[in-house]
Amino acid sequence: MVDHEAQLPPIVDLTRPNDARVYDYLLGGAHNFAVDRELAKQVVAAMPEIKQVALANRAFLHRVVRESVRAGVRQFLDLGSGIPGVGNVHEIAQAIDPTCRVAYVDSDPVVHAHGELILADTPNTALINADLLDAADVLARRELRDLLDFEQPIAVLALLSLHFIPESQDPDGALAAYRDAIPEGSLLALSHPSVDPAHEGNDAIDLFTEGYSVRPTRRDLVRFRRMFDGFELLEPGITPLSRWRPDRGGVEDVPVNGGLGVKSSTTTTGR
Repeated sequence: MVDHEAQLPPIVDLTRPNDARVYDYLLGGAHNFAVDRELAKQVVAAMPEIKQVALANRAFLHRVVRESVRAGVRQFLDLGSGIPGVGNVHEIAQAIDPTCRVAYVDSDPVVHAHGELILADTPNTALINADLLDAADVLARRELRDLLDFEQPIAVLALLSLHFIPESQDPDGALAAYRDAIPEGSLLALSHPSVDPAHEGNDAIDLFTEGYSVRPTRRDLVRFRRMFDGFELLEPGITPLSRWRPDRGGVEDVPVNGGLGVKSSTTTTGR
């Protein structure tokens, strides 16, 4: 068994839980520790469906990546990626075509400590330490430009990352910058918690975000749809994750919506 703890740099505080490692644990990954598992258990106790949310979002990622490759896309830009561990973009894409290239973007130093170990021997990948909201910085990074060809279609993914960005920080502006940088035929995949009164004020959200200054932003379907400005939504449009091109039946719905859009010459923007 690999001793992940021994390989991590001193900057990683193993006495404090980390949300990316909690998420990794919920997915069944190996890049988490006792302190993360303890918080995960508290979160699951407060909101039993949270594990299903994580699994449904990861399954949605798998389907989006496979659909992107089928559509001829061989490049991926994953914004707010978290730890690129179990079943992540490069694993799914490169299992179909090893030439697929994947750039992960995350500003969490813990993500980078784990991610550098995970991707050390993985070709055609990069992990960029940057804030996804600073699109100009991300798009100017040498490691990104060396990996991805912006003359060819790119699939941009922001899955369960935008709800931590308040309206005051203009997430639409960042998405517009990425949209304007990629060519026609590129794709945008988003997932976002739905507005469900039954989940308002849920204790699990408080537990999972304890110690963070930014609280989750809830957006209704109309608001979420505007995040696809400049992209034509592909069938079946925006749906609960389990209903978006399901590859197996009997999957339980979770309070998260997702969709995939394509940039084309006929799409118009409202900005």
